[in-house]
Amino acid sequence: MLRFLLTPRWLGFGAFVIALAVTCVFLGMWQHDRHEQRQQHNAQVESHAESDPIPIQQAAPPGTEWPSEDEWTQVTATGRYDPQHEVLVKFQQRGSQPGVDVVTPLVLDDGSAVLIDRGWVQTQNTASRPDNIPPPPSGQVTVTGWLRADSTNDGQAVQPEDGQVRLISSEALSELVPHELATGYIALREQNPPLDGLEPAEPPELGMGVNLFYSWQWYFFAGLAGFGFFWFARAEVKERRREPHAEQTEQLTPS
Repeated sequence: MLRFLLTPRWLGFGAFVIALAVTCVFLGMWQHDRHEQRQQHNAQVESHAESDPIPIQQAAPPGTEWPSEDEWTQVTATGRYDPQHEVLVKFQQRGSQPGVDVVTPLVLDDGSAVLIDRGWVQTQNTASRPDNIPPPPSGQVTVTGWLRADSTNDGQAVQPEDGQVRLISSEALSELVPHELATGYIALREQNPPLDGLEPAEPPELGMGVNLFYSWQWYFFAGLAGFGFFWFARAEVKERRREPHAEQTEQLTPS
């Protein structure tokens, strides 16, 4: 009764079901991996949040790369702002309000510098450089914030145009800033003297998202594909068993 499974129609149907199930399993594994990455990210952020800030020269010495697990380390830096080489990160929306992030190099006592994302200010939602940017304080300042990694984009998004970028990259801005830059940048939380006219960096998002739920969905679809194949095969068997019985009944029925 199961020889029909070897017919071209059923072989093709079986191949389709297998391909569909395998695809769903791989998508489920991908979503589960995203979930685990989110868990690792949250654990990393929470671990750094419990630690005291360390000097930027210790966390990210100029000219060196630091490991990805050091991102979100709380760091401090003391120096003087270099407003002549300030850039704006455009199209930075908070809530429903458009604005820009203001990134200014902070020159340290040893002559090196680190990029400081000083904060966000609301602006018109245009590509033109706004003129309502609060200037940095003059004189020596001390900042505390999160160590953030450079954008991995190496295209026009990180190249300054009219003093603006879309993403922050210390490597790309090193051609603009006449100081040896630390890798990455500091997302400012506190400053002495205090911020004036800018909103500090928002805390990292620690939500778990929906990746785990999506992984369950994809695994369910994989199981549903297999169940569907056996359900249709069972229906085919029942139909084939019914046909001989119907023929025998028809032959016994008097004309």
